[in-house]
Amino acid sequence: MRILLFLVLALPCLFLKAKAQQTSIQGLTQTIRGTVVDKESQMPLVGATVIITGSDPVKGSSTDASGSFRIDGVPVGRHTIKITSVGYEDQVLSEMLVGSGKEVILNIGLKESLIQMSEVVVVAAQQEKGKPINEMATLSARSISVEETKRYAASVNDPARAALSFAGVSSTDDIGNEIVIRGNSPKGLLWRIEGVEVPNPNHFAEEGAAGGGVSILSVNMLDNSDFFTGAFPSEYGNALSGVFDIKLRKGNNEKREYAFQAGLLGIDFAVEGPFSPRSKASYLANYRYSTLGILDKIGVRPAGDAIPDFQDFSYKIYLPTAKAGTFSFWGIGGLSRQTSSAVNDSTQWDSRYDRYQDKFMTQMGAIGLSHVYFLDQKTYFESVLSLSGNQNKYTNDTLNAEYNPALRYRQNFVNRSFRASVLFNRKFSARHTLRTGLIFSQLNFDLFSEGRDEDYDNEMVRYVENSGGSQVIQSYAQWKYRIGQNLTLNTGLHYLYMALNGKHSLEPRAGLKWEFTPTQSLGIGLGVHSRHEAMSSYFAQKRLADGSYIQPNRNMDFTRARHVVLSYEHQLREDLRLKAETYYQWLSRVPVRTDLSSTYSLINAEDGFETDSLTSNGKGRNYGLELTLEKFFTNNYYFLFNTSLYDSKYTAANGKEYNTRFNGHFIVNLTAGKEIKVGKNKTNLIGANTRLLWAGGKRYTPIDLEASKLKDEAVYIEDRRFSQQAPNYYRMDIRVSYRKNNPKASHIISLDIQNVTNRLNVYSRYYDEDKQEIATSYQSGLIPILNYRIEF
Repeated sequence: MRILLFLVLALPCLFLKAKAQQTSIQGLTQTIRGTVVDKESQMPLVGATVIITGSDPVKGSSTDASGSFRIDGVPVGRHTIKITSVGYEDQVLSEMLVGSGKEVILNIGLKESLIQMSEVVVVAAQQEKGKPINEMATLSARSISVEETKRYAASVNDPARAALSFAGVSSTDDIGNEIVIRGNSPKGLLWRIEGVEVPNPNHFAEEGAAGGGVSILSVNMLDNSDFFTGAFPSEYGNALSGVFDIKLRKGNNEKREYAFQAGLLGIDFAVEGPFSPRSKASYLANYRYSTLGILDKIGVRPAGDAIPDFQDFSYKIYLPTAKAGTFSFWGIGGLSRQTSSAVNDSTQWDSRYDRYQDKFMTQMGAIGLSHVYFLDQKTYFESVLSLSGNQNKYTNDTLNAEYNPALRYRQNFVNRSFRASVLFNRKFSARHTLRTGLIFSQLNFDLFSEGRDEDYDNEMVRYVENSGGSQVIQSYAQWKYRIGQNLTLNTGLHYLYMALNGKHSLEPRAGLKWEFTPTQSLGIGLGVHSRHEAMSSYFAQKRLADGSYIQPNRNMDFTRARHVVLSYEHQLREDLRLKAETYYQWLSRVPVRTDLSSTYSLINAEDGFETDSLTSNGKGRNYGLELTLEKFFTNNYYFLFNTSLYDSKYTAANGKEYNTRFNGHFIVNLTAGKEIKVGKNKTNLIGANTRLLWAGGKRYTPIDLEASKLKDEAVYIEDRRFSQQAPNYYRMDIRVSYRKNNPKASHIISLDIQNVTNRLNVYSRYYDEDKQEIATSYQSGLIPILNYRIEF
């Protein structure tokens, strides 16, 4: 551990030394290589041409029988790449970053042209930036590149935090990375890795939540991935508000490469390379341990008590074969824990909370085997087998007068899943593509929760105690029909069934996009989407007067949302796009309490589970307008400006409509950055990025102060549920970085300052039992995150 601490302190010095020694080196170059495939059939394209535009002399290559290309001797810096193939629409990748430390490996999909060319010269158009990788997507979707994840201010290499820069996405939490999409609960988000559903991939994740404190996903492992905010294609099921479809990249199959990173969040190391010079197989692995956890183990506690201690490991092994297709073995896992101890000195206790102590532990893991097999030039099967699981364990004690701990609450939720999925994709022609699939999930669980309940004279009450299993089956079919060169229709069906209570849902989906001019398009997306609750919600139990228990919620239905989205896009110039989307969502079958006077609805839950009796009779609605103006990264700068106006309401069991917890009404977001080339040969880069966020504040239910004094706990005014709102949330983040390209390595040092103005945004209002008053809790202030990275 002392060696690791030395590295954290010494690496900036090593960086400065390397800078001093390498300033006179000239002519730094790197290799760009990769594959070019048909976007719909995924078959390699032979003879495609890949050219670096503006190079003198011209640098380029053609793809071989496996669709592979290679361009050596490319000067470091940013380059624009043009890809062409006879019978396919050209593609242009602008401002690709080429560094000295790692080869640039691209996987490019071209769309077949419907126009039969005969002595016609086609001029390549700029690639549609942010276009989703999934060719079945129509609108409300975009890809998130690895470079964006690294570059955006306050993203700190976390794809979930990077997504917060997009229209319709919000989070008014300085610490967590939960994603609120179009006024929906973050619980409605589906996480997928390598084409299969996985548990929440975040450290310090609460039971039933979709976010957490720190992402388990390492940027060293990520490939470009898709993010959906509504009306998503038929292959995505068990998702209510959005989908994060994460792809893991393949390791370098020709050259061994490394990356080492040290910063406030953690110290991680990545390695990748070929298994042998004669094989195309590769491996990629990454391990990380939290920096504060390391310091704590050697007796240094810069953050005081409650040190966040976490570690994670991920890998991907890629094995192509000559006849049996390609196999991928992959895995991701993380362990996190945090302990807060009470002080054994009653003279230092200012409130009852000073006597509390907590132990919180979470772990998540998923491993999978993926196989892709081509039947012919137009047809392939993709199958995935996976095992995954997560555990959420929490204990809360209070010290008595003798400083002995007395249990107040404890829980231990363990979920394990086995999933098998198969996808069949057939490209019949340039116009018609069919995709269909089946997903089987075996869900096993071991759930326990108990605590002292004031409704039962402060006795210990069991809230959940169940173990067992159930099955979820999904099937889907979707058809892409290119009616014309500029008109595309995507239609499909998704079916969701849960054996636990026999609930099922048939969900039609459709999307239509019309490019009515070379630079303008209109789109419409329609779809029905459903999602089941966490298993702990179905098995929550209620204590009866005679001391027995019942499980009132086993028969809960899927929460259902009907999405309608209209879209308009205008490519103002090659690197500037205006986009507008308006949407309406009807939510039904939302769990609410059976008490007809209750204002409670599970639609407002961010995590956790409900122990009271629920029935699926609630409703909700979300509607809004989103405007985005995006300047892609060209001429060494970019910006992404968007604003979202929305309303989010729900109807409770009493028949009245209320604001949801997430109804902030508006979001204004500006993300921008600039790069400056420096050094004798202009091979080094200084980057400056910023993000400004202005949004409606958190909603809360007012507290009845006099009733709270009488009961000695918070008593909420139920009929004014979420009627009050905290002051508007404002935050400014900045990121500065310096990249030094040496002959054998690239050094990157960066500083992210989150909430640079040190604004203390309101987190919540609560009742202070000791002071007998309503108090306000505030969020974090300025958070600096220094990071050093070397790629070699």
